[in-house]
Amino acid sequence: MELMKRIRSTRTKILFVSLTALAAGAAPSAVAQTYPHKTIRLVVPFPPGGSNDLVARIIAQKLDESWGQRVVVDNRAGGNGVIGTQLVARSAPDGYTILLVPAAHAINATLQKGKLPYDPIKDFTPVTNIASAPNVLVVHPTVPARTVRELIRLAKTRPGQLNYGSAGIGFPSHLAAEMLKSMAGINMVHVPYKGAGPAMVDLISGHIDLAFPSLPGALPHIKTGRLRALAVTSDKRSVIMPGLPTVAETLPGYSAATWFGIFLPAATPADIVTKLNAGIVRIIRLPEVKDVLSRQGAEPIGSTPGNFALYIKSEIEKWARVIKQANVRVE
Repeated sequence: MELMKRIRSTRTKILFVSLTALAAGAAPSAVAQTYPHKTIRLVVPFPPGGSNDLVARIIAQKLDESWGQRVVVDNRAGGNGVIGTQLVARSAPDGYTILLVPAAHAINATLQKGKLPYDPIKDFTPVTNIASAPNVLVVHPTVPARTVRELIRLAKTRPGQLNYGSAGIGFPSHLAAEMLKSMAGINMVHVPYKGAGPAMVDLISGHIDLAFPSLPGALPHIKTGRLRALAVTSDKRSVIMPGLPTVAETLPGYSAATWFGIFLPAATPADIVTKLNAGIVRIIRLPEVKDVLSRQGAEPIGSTPGNFALYIKSEIEKWARVIKQANVRVE
């Protein structure tokens, strides 16, 4: 009798342990099944109206329609993306505060190293790379160069005489030019502006020789002949101007495209990351979303969290080399 009691007791303990383990394993799935059950905030650390804001609003609208939960775009501009990014880094890791940032996230890791109130890698969980978009190398029509090769040859015969404008120190339009200078072995003078708009005005007026603006922003001026396009900065040719070569076709290995990525705070449950990734990737593949992105010169990507994490690491390393080689500093 005593033996039977022990056997029954042992079976009860085994069953309890098994059920506890099963419940523990199912807990994350249960969390994901109830997510989302309240409003989601999609933080864009830049002002309304730009490319980042446009992409965010497409994602927000489609997530809202798909999940039946409101997704609100929250523009928190300042510090070249630092203020809004910090807000997300300090938010609860529950999936209800999402961050959308461009390549500046990887650039700031070196450009503002030691000054950032967060760690660009440790304080975030990558979700997906939404899309990649090139800048375009354009020159004023008076510049006697119609290809990248001709521009490099011109710069070598006129060292320090050609000047290029950018949206500001450390912006992608600045670092794209620094990468060209480094890889081509040429010397050009940087003229930083407070934003892409003023730089474009001076380029069209002929006060500067060349620049690396966004392709959609430069396209109207290229079509009217006020600017001459030489190449795009992405790995592949753009769907907007497939006849325009890449810089890499002249300088193999050159790649200075921007991108739009989604992040969550660190320690967000894996099941929530997976569910958000699946939801956004599905949206990116919708024909109407692809159409909007392509009109912005962007190529849809929709990577896995793991692949995006590796890409971020490679982007940080790449821009660190450019920034250090060019001795770029922000005050």
